[in-house]
Amino acid sequence: MLVKVSALVVALVLCSACHVSLSFTDGILPNGDFEYAPLATKMKGTVVTDQHAIPQWEISGFVEYIKAGQKQGDMILVVPAGAAAVRLGNEASIKQSVKVQKGMYYSLTFNVARTCAQEEKLNISVAPDFGVIPMQTIYSSVGFEAIAWAFQAEIDVANIVIHNPGVEEDPACGPLIDSVAMRALYPPRPTNKNLLKNGDFEEGPLVLPNTTWGVLIPPNIEDDHSPLPAWMIESLKAVRYIDSDHFSVPQAKRAVELLAGKESAIAQVVRTIPGKVYTLTFAVGDASNYCEGSMIVEAFAGQDTLKVPYESKGKGGFKRAVLKFVARESRTRIMFYSTFYHMRSDDMASLCGPVIDDVKLLSLRKA
Repeated sequence: MLVKVSALVVALVLCSACHVSLSFTDGILPNGDFEYAPLATKMKGTVVTDQHAIPQWEISGFVEYIKAGQKQGDMILVVPAGAAAVRLGNEASIKQSVKVQKGMYYSLTFNVARTCAQEEKLNISVAPDFGVIPMQTIYSSVGFEAIAWAFQAEIDVANIVIHNPGVEEDPACGPLIDSVAMRALYPPRPTNKNLLKNGDFEEGPLVLPNTTWGVLIPPNIEDDHSPLPAWMIESLKAVRYIDSDHFSVPQAKRAVELLAGKESAIAQVVRTIPGKVYTLTFAVGDASNYCEGSMIVEAFAGQDTLKVPYESKGKGGFKRAVLKFVARESRTRIMFYSTFYHMRSDDMASLCGPVIDDVKLLSLRKA
């Protein structure tokens, strides 16, 4: 028994020095939930003092290791999942290298919480791709969200960096990060049954296991590197990616919730033939998340529009709609947004909205 325990200890010590996983599989990154803590000798209070102290991660700058229930003054710091997370202070970052397939697309998902009143943001990068994610808008009352971001692997090792570029008076002020996960994305193609790509939203970021808040897809995301393949987030606010394990979804496993009225829009540009007649069909519903009231989804196909009303009781359900139009250009922009803002009736502080799913575009005939 002593030999086995000793071998296990040695393996863990060696593993803590390794920062490249053997091979990637969809799910939480090695110690992506930060449940393996730094040694007490490599911390000063909550501050991690050694670059490689957190197993599987390399840190830079003012990084704190936060345990669930920990206080900052009179405020309890929110750990989204599990027993621990990290907080990134001024100009701080965490980094992990993961073996990937060159040329493949991947999405990152992670939980993030604001811990100070200042406007916070995050810089996510896998060279040469990077993105700055704003955190000014609070979408829910629980104090944290899951956020997705995507990249294309240029080489066979992805150096994932999450960086807080902020500089505040309090160096400890900064976002709290937890449950860093990754999923391979397979770019969808149009078919003879649907000219739109990924119209059922089945291809998208990993929804974190054992969570009930879906995944935010940030604003101003282009389709080249979208965590929701083929779709662009053409708005100032995010949309929420939801799954049928935790929400009501009109069809199959996944759908999109439009969170912030006209500031929360998704779009896709599709090839069309001028003069041909097309039908755009889609489902509008609610996620069974206490989002109640009179909803309207506005659908656009080039210059043609359709407003679809939906009376939500916040308990699930959907209706189908059809927009028939004549293509005017060789490329037509398909877009959706919600006319109104909505708040969940159970807390009156969390943004919510109508759900769209099963979006199909088919050509009929010449006009």
